[in-house]
Amino acid sequence: MSKRAQRKIEHIQHALSTGQQHKNGLDDITFVHQSLPNLSVNDIDLSSKVGELSLSSPLLINAMTGGGGEDTVIINEALSKAAGEANIAVAVGSQMSAIKDKSERPSYEIMRKVNPKGTIFANLGSEATVDQAKVAVDMLEANALQIHLNVVQELVMPEGDRDFTNALKRIEDITKKVNVPVIVKEVGFGINRETTSKLYEVGVSAIDVGGYGGTNFSEIENLRRQRFLTYFNQWGISTAASIAEVRSVNHQLPIIGSGGIQNALDVAKAIALGASVVGIAGYFLKIFIEKGYEDLVQEINFILEDLTLIMTALGAKTVKDLQNAPLVISGDTHHWLTERGIQTTSFSRR
Repeated sequence: MSKRAQRKIEHIQHALSTGQQHKNGLDDITFVHQSLPNLSVNDIDLSSKVGELSLSSPLLINAMTGGGGEDTVIINEALSKAAGEANIAVAVGSQMSAIKDKSERPSYEIMRKVNPKGTIFANLGSEATVDQAKVAVDMLEANALQIHLNVVQELVMPEGDRDFTNALKRIEDITKKVNVPVIVKEVGFGINRETTSKLYEVGVSAIDVGGYGGTNFSEIENLRRQRFLTYFNQWGISTAASIAEVRSVNHQLPIIGSGGIQNALDVAKAIALGASVVGIAGYFLKIFIEKGYEDLVQEINFILEDLTLIMTALGAKTVKDLQNAPLVISGDTHHWLTERGIQTTSFSRR
């Protein structure tokens, strides 16, 4: 097994052992109750859009793995098959392994093989070239391409990158020359409004905030180091604050809310803050590894059922309606947004 493939397996093992922190700021969000929602459960429409992509629901199985040999073939087969069965979108982990070693391609290609008509996102890091991006998209016949930003993870990673110059220029080149929507995604440290403005200006189709509060890639990489860089373990912008930051820049730019999402209430809160789609990764991986495929599919369906109930209670017939549901922001998230000059009353008085 190559060093890169071994690293992929270690990432999965450490992700499961460190778990989900659920410090994503969403506990600071409280919906304003509606006593007269004037809706039936049967009225709810879960369909959503991310730019040009039309989705049957706002739920996404977010990027996790690939390139770790047979173990990652099994995981990606299950994730993509479950996404197809539940009719939701799914993303693959970074495909650079397969670009550098063709023997790793099966761990990615399996996703399209078992989910031929599904919505699948390809994935590469910001170091990728246009040609590599095209290979990644073609490998999956992908509907979109995620470009992930993981500066802190790379800095903590013993063998990680140390040069992040010209990343924005490479992203711009890819957005212009790849024929699918390009989504820029953080990997657990959040995206701020200044970065959002830069990405919007170069033509990015959507932002996946990948906020702090879920799988902590600093902790994971620290477990692979001899000398810990523990100060990065508490680094980042919470999922709740990051969604609000991105939304404050451009109300037309689609947002994928991710980072420690574990249940339908988290999904609903992320959408109400501004997300069009909500990604879940570590929570689904844990269910599959510990309980199996059937439990994974069941949990996906439970989340969609519960989201329908929550939307009914809020009088929100559509995802767009839910994005306008009034909510109150308190605690650390309120403090963060206030200090950043984002008016929280715009959420509570709409």
